[in-house]
Amino acid sequence: MDFFHTWLPFFYLYGVGGIAFIIGMLIIIRSNALRLTFQKHLKWVGVLIFGFLFYAALHAFLIFVAIGSQ
Repeated sequence: MDFFHTWLPFFYLYGVGGIAFIIGMLIIIRSNALRLTFQKHLKWVGVLIFGFLFYAALHAFLIFVAIGSQ
């Protein structure tokens, strides 16, 4: 499989999803629904960012394994 069938959808998915994630985070921070001075809120921001990066890394790893097995 070539780049356009394997990695391009990955970059599109996490690129556009990342932009939507950042815009959403900015909206909730600017509306004061999330306050980074609160310890609990800061913890959840970390959980959200870690979750996004974890699933992107897991997805990339599985694509890499699938390509390598051919």
